[in-house]
Amino acid sequence: MKEATNESALSERLRSRRLPLRRVRAVAVVAAVAVALVGCASIPSTGGVQTGDPITSKVQSDIEYLPSGPVAGSDQERILRGFVAAGTGSQSDYAVAREYLSKSFSKKWNPRAGVIVRQGSGTFRSVSDSQATFTVQSAATVDAEGHYTESQPSTSTNLSFKFVKESGQWRLSYAPDGIQLSTANFDLVFRPHAVYFFDPTYSYLVPDQRWFLARTSTTTRIVSALLAGPSTWLRGAVVSAFPEGTQLSLDSVTVASGTAKVDLSGDALSADSTARIRMHAQLLASLSTVATVNAVDINVEGNALSIPSGSQPSVNPTVDARPLVIAKGQFGFASPTTVSPIPGLTKSVTSLKPTSVELSTKQNVAAVGTAAGVYAVKDDGIARKVDSRSDLAAPSLDDLGYVWSAKVDQPRSLTAFTLDGVAHPLTTSLPADESLVAFKVSRDGTRVVLLLNADGTTKLLVAAVIRDSKHVPVKLGDPLELTPPSGNPVAVTWVDELTVATLSTNDAGDSLVAEQDVGGETTDLGRPTGTGVDIVGGNGADRVRVLTATGSLLEPRGNGWEDTGVSADLLATQR
Repeated sequence: MKEATNESALSERLRSRRLPLRRVRAVAVVAAVAVALVGCASIPSTGGVQTGDPITSKVQSDIEYLPSGPVAGSDQERILRGFVAAGTGSQSDYAVAREYLSKSFSKKWNPRAGVIVRQGSGTFRSVSDSQATFTVQSAATVDAEGHYTESQPSTSTNLSFKFVKESGQWRLSYAPDGIQLSTANFDLVFRPHAVYFFDPTYSYLVPDQRWFLARTSTTTRIVSALLAGPSTWLRGAVVSAFPEGTQLSLDSVTVASGTAKVDLSGDALSADSTARIRMHAQLLASLSTVATVNAVDINVEGNALSIPSGSQPSVNPTVDARPLVIAKGQFGFASPTTVSPIPGLTKSVTSLKPTSVELSTKQNVAAVGTAAGVYAVKDDGIARKVDSRSDLAAPSLDDLGYVWSAKVDQPRSLTAFTLDGVAHPLTTSLPADESLVAFKVSRDGTRVVLLLNADGTTKLLVAAVIRDSKHVPVKLGDPLELTPPSGNPVAVTWVDELTVATLSTNDAGDSLVAEQDVGGETTDLGRPTGTGVDIVGGNGADRVRVLTATGSLLEPRGNGWEDTGVSADLLATQR
């Protein structure tokens, strides 16, 4: 009974994670239209109000495209465009798309090599009697392993095609591997899924986002990706509980009555009881975004693997819903009328006249930035200066007891200090000649997001935190480059386990807020009124808060931003 309860609790926590509304809305609208078209239904004008199914963040069905095959007598351009359009239909291994290919080339083409997400319809240009180019504006790409990369900016890509006549009809004798989808079709044909690994302490599950076709084979793709290990940029920062060499022993993961049945190779038998609990947690978390999966059973070469009960790791850590501020001379959690102090910390923090504050998860330590340096403040009231260098960026914390600090003009000066002031400089490949606007360590301590500026050119990077055997931060992995915000960069924050948000301003002083999934899409969160000076993430996009130069604290409401009624001198970060 305890085992079932643990699994249910973890599953429920996973299902409560934020799914980007832009994707839910898009699918919901198209699905509604599809139902209306199929049923030729009209809106009833009489009768009682009926109770429908509850709205959830998990889309239960996906659009299935049925593209058309080639039309007799088509010229080369029509054949090429028909082939590109048929990339929406993955049924029977893209059988319709293969109808546009010559008999000899049809078996060679690999549609799963990747995706170009294109803007517009593309431009056809004939090169010779048997050759043409198709030029598309690439908004993003997805590789064979499901890694999504936004183009920065939109990139022009030339694709080469060759033609041959078979039985009097034009067919493609060569086409690039992979498919090309419009941005609208991509959002309906592909879905984001986080593959989960552990932080080195096995306290947190850490997401590694991938994009897979919205088909019945998604569960197999997810588990295969999990067993293959983390993305290159994350390696060294996360670990897996699966014994090395573990693979699927069957060709697919099956789902029956809400339970995914995962059959592993014999390598999995070497896992001890603790590792088995962790393996199960990784699988359950990774399969949690598949609508049909509520539980996971693990077999090894056909035989059930015993999974003992045990404690579950933290997934997407949450923070106090109240804003953390300095206002009216007090440091604490605020409402429009009061500021509730934090025992043991408030007096010491405010006495330092801080320029920034970050509070630990247990609310017993604060990293405080001041004009004189960076301090570590404990709840016993003791404040110790850990970094006395000048021109420092706002510091960040991790829950393993390190205060992170760096000079604004030297990103490579990033150093992790113990609470007693022992310095541990990090080795990084960050640029040496750019300004560090802001940075934040993720709540699970495995990644750091950095906002950089070089003579007006902004960079937004996420890098893995590499630690030694004692969990001391020693290195940053090669960073993953995200789409930078427009305007003048001001601040960056973690919104949740998978998402970062940036604050910037335009030349007129207006605030600009953007949100981006690490390994996913960018979303414009609009323009809060006034000039923003700081941004802090909460529990999802609707809890992002912006502090303006006049002291107003704003947060998203519907399609705009609304004043919370809280006035503050400083907006602090909660871990």
